[in-house]
Amino acid sequence: MSSWRWWLCSLLFAATTINYLDRQVLSLTWKDFIAPEFHWTNADYGIITGAFSVFYALVSLLAGRFIDWAGTRRGYLIAIFVWSLGACLHAGCGQLTLWLTGIADINALRAIESGSAAGLAVSSVSVWLFLACRAVLALGESGNFPAAIKVTAEYFPRKDRALATSIFNSGASIGALAAPATIPLLASAWGWEMAFIIIGALGFVWMFFWEAMYAKPEQSPHVNAAELAYITQDDAATPATAAADPEAVTPSAVPHSSKASVQGGSEPSISFLRCFTFRQTWSFIAGKFFTDGVWWFYLFWAPAYFSDQYGLPSDSPTAIALIFTLYAIVTVLSICGGYLPKFLVERRGMEPYSGRMLAMLIFAFFPLTALMAQPLGGISPWFPAVIIGLAGAGHQAWSANLYSTIGDMFPKTAVATITGIGTMAGGIASFLINTGSGLLFDYAAAQGMAFAFAGYHGKEAGYMIVFCLCAVGYILAWSLMKTLVPRYNKIVV
Repeated sequence: MSSWRWWLCSLLFAATTINYLDRQVLSLTWKDFIAPEFHWTNADYGIITGAFSVFYALVSLLAGRFIDWAGTRRGYLIAIFVWSLGACLHAGCGQLTLWLTGIADINALRAIESGSAAGLAVSSVSVWLFLACRAVLALGESGNFPAAIKVTAEYFPRKDRALATSIFNSGASIGALAAPATIPLLASAWGWEMAFIIIGALGFVWMFFWEAMYAKPEQSPHVNAAELAYITQDDAATPATAAADPEAVTPSAVPHSSKASVQGGSEPSISFLRCFTFRQTWSFIAGKFFTDGVWWFYLFWAPAYFSDQYGLPSDSPTAIALIFTLYAIVTVLSICGGYLPKFLVERRGMEPYSGRMLAMLIFAFFPLTALMAQPLGGISPWFPAVIIGLAGAGHQAWSANLYSTIGDMFPKTAVATITGIGTMAGGIASFLINTGSGLLFDYAAAQGMAFAFAGYHGKEAGYMIVFCLCAVGYILAWSLMKTLVPRYNKIVV
């Protein structure tokens, strides 16, 4: 049997790594490189990350549908081209700010007093420019996960999808792992603008490999008959499984689209609005809404946390080591998360959906460790680095299995659409937590000792509040998912 599916999985891994590298450039440069030039506050950064999240959410609603319509090959190419372009455009924000505000050079920009009329004008103009670039970045990045999940549904049987998803999804951790070891050094050596350009250009390189390597499994010259039979092993079992479930959705319950197939596939498609009538869709929405914002908070705020709480700038050796350790933990443990449901199915004989939900329940307890980040952080910054790493690993393992539930229960023609709908819900949650965190941290810092929570004061209390919210989201999400879809219930069209 050939193994072309794993080569494509490695390509998905590379795309996700680039995706998160592009996303991390701002979080690793704003505090120590960009904010001194543009006089940003925590609230300014929170607005930028929050706006990115909400725009990402809005376009994700249609990105999945676009991928299903355009096809995996062309849709993925367009997505990564747009987000790579958006990443590179950030580099021009500095010069545009100088031109629009009439300031002579960077030294004059830095010399402006923060909070003055000129300082507010500079921060306002620069924030709007970065918002525009983040919108382009979000537009492209919204296509990554719908396209990647669609590929796993095309190339992997149900029992292997969580493992394949965890492998490519670990690219998020690898990107976050490589980012602190490279981006601050690039910014320190050549300026923050070059960090955006160099990292952004990686996506254009990836496009060449995707164009050369991807084709549907039945059309790929690299997939032999044995591998194709392995990939499609679930197809013959689907009707029997659906008939055995009295709650399964029958063909008559779902009207056919005017097009009988998408990209030459044999399965009829489901209309966009009809997707919202299924409990399975709302189960996925709940799983994304209550958990995605947690991951994005760690991703966007971890460097600022170590800078605020311990005075460690992002380009310092200690800060780089802390962030690297954090994401090393996430990377190693999250890949194991994709293997657990495979073990439960093959070794314990569990039905794939039941095994996946049991695995997700186990992973939902990992983020509870975030409750100890602040208490143990008083001893050493290494404690919150390890704790946030464990919480992040729990999220990535959870996320890999959550994405796989789509392929379990929806036809392949709807996989990208459902992924986009769930990603929209996650983006809305990210907007709420990131924007709210920026406002909360500025307010808490201004109040000082007058702002208290759980024995902490000022900004420390603000971080403790957010850590508490991050800790409980997964248990709540799992409970809602299990209530909506208590057992395997495939939609048969």
